Amino acid sequence: MPYAEKTSVSSIQSRADIEKLLVKHGATRFGYMNDDTSASIAFVLSDRQVRFTIPLPSRNDREFTHHSRGARTASAAEELYEQAVRQKWRALLLVTRAKLEAVEAGISTFDQEFLAHIVIGPGGETFGQRMIPHIEEYARTGRLELEA
Repeated sequence: MPYAEKTSVSSIQSRADIEKLLVKHGATRFGYMNDDTSASIAFVLSDRQVRFTIPLPSRNDREFTHHSRGARTASAAEELYEQAVRQKWRALLLVTRAKLEAVEAGISTFDQEFLAHIVIGPGGETFGQRMIPHIEEYARTGRLELEA
């Protein structure tokens, strides 16, 4: 059962809760983006530009449009979809809170907690987007080859 699977807190409220938490820890320069497949929140903290992107389900996914007896009504499908989106935003709040708490408690550093989400370069690519393919290659081959 996913965290906050039954939450009634709106996505907008969760986004505001994330921003409030980040501001409390010194974050500035917020931005938000979304499309049909993902939603992102970006901010600056500890002199780092950070971006979290959460994948969003498709409104047309069968889990929303159908049940065991056939098709759902459009309003029922939309409510299930919105519930899934609300769950993603609450989970992002939980993850963000945990990362900030780990840093504050001295368990790890800001860079250790947020590394994959730190924006590098002018194109907006994150460190994770750049490096995860190399990690996957290393897991498969035992070799790590990084471009210069």
